[in-house]
Amino acid sequence: MAEGKIEWTRKHLLGLRELSREEIELILDTAKSFAEVNKRSIKKTPVLRGKVVVNMFFEDSTRTRNSFTLASRRLSADVIEFTKKSSALSKGETLLDTARNLEAMGVDLVVIRHNAGGTPKLLSRSIDACVVNAGDGFHEHPTQALLDVYTIREKFGSLDGLKIGIVGDIANSRVARSNVYAMTKLGAEVTLIGPPTLMPPIGDLPVKVSNSFDDVIESLDVVNMLRVQFERLSSNPFPSKREYTRLFGLTEQRMKRAKDNIAVMHPGPMNRGMEIESSVADGANSLILKQVTNGIAVRMAVLFLVSRAPE
Repeated sequence: MAEGKIEWTRKHLLGLRELSREEIELILDTAKSFAEVNKRSIKKTPVLRGKVVVNMFFEDSTRTRNSFTLASRRLSADVIEFTKKSSALSKGETLLDTARNLEAMGVDLVVIRHNAGGTPKLLSRSIDACVVNAGDGFHEHPTQALLDVYTIREKFGSLDGLKIGIVGDIANSRVARSNVYAMTKLGAEVTLIGPPTLMPPIGDLPVKVSNSFDDVIESLDVVNMLRVQFERLSSNPFPSKREYTRLFGLTEQRMKRAKDNIAVMHPGPMNRGMEIESSVADGANSLILKQVTNGIAVRMAVLFLVSRAPE
């Protein structure tokens, strides 16, 4: 495995806010080694042989859940796919009781996605198994941000000095929060772009804010498009979808004003035709499928590192 400048000491990955630049780079360097495993004809390494990983997802997920499952299996771990509907939670059992019962069966790592922010942290304080946050409420989605910065570093070599725009529903996006932590710690200049109705209070975050995509598109090296999370909204934050696309959509017309080598990214799922045109999502500047590919190596790295952390 890749040797970083520091030794990994964290038993859990709950978020990126508390991580140092060196810790993030260690994850990325370790992921680079695992990316080589994923290019082999037999995509397996025995580093987690004998370990048991449980995927506890309390929100719908396709990419993240499948990515963690593949990552676990490629590390030779046994995987339990937990679903709320088929568990004792549907009969009134608490999350902590469920987790403790799973741990009693020999589970070593818990990957959890939950609609309540802070749930992974609560779990990490209550069980001995390693806990990895796969997205918690509006809080963080650390492995998505890690695969994003891995993909950017793969293209540009470094994030130092890059100008990155995160566009869309910032207020409801845990991806945006984790991206800001990771990207700024790695030296990028981040601008949050979107309508005022979808822009949360920024506080002390080291970012710029723009309510005009057109004002900043020409300066960006990377643009990360976010979908509007209508399922989290109580009212419509803009007059119409057409108006949103006109002002904040990544269209072919807007791409003409961007740098020739601008990297186009999206964490998925995409609302094609709204925040991004299909021709742009599938175009030469798109790294969207590369993000999906890199997600497996990054999650392999995270599972490997937390499993090896000292008790």
